[in-house]
Amino acid sequence: MDPLNTNEIERFIQAVKNAENSRAKELRIDIQNAKNLAFTLGLVMSRLHGDLEKLVTSQEDNQTIEINLDQGSSWG
Repeated sequence: MDPLNTNEIERFIQAVKNAENSRAKELRIDIQNAKNLAFTLGLVMSRLHGDLEKLVTSQEDNQTIEINLDQGSSWG
């Protein structure tokens, strides 16, 4: 699986930090950067969802449940 390119997310986080450090009241990004950020976030979320599905499926396949019935003889 190819590594994710998270440059757009890192660039946005840095822009937020810079805005906060300069005490800016707002942060504006152009539409192309916004589209790139949205696309990157979509890829990251899709990958995470796929990884979660694989994890859940693999745990379900390896799960063994053992039930012992003794007709209640150990009660009392």
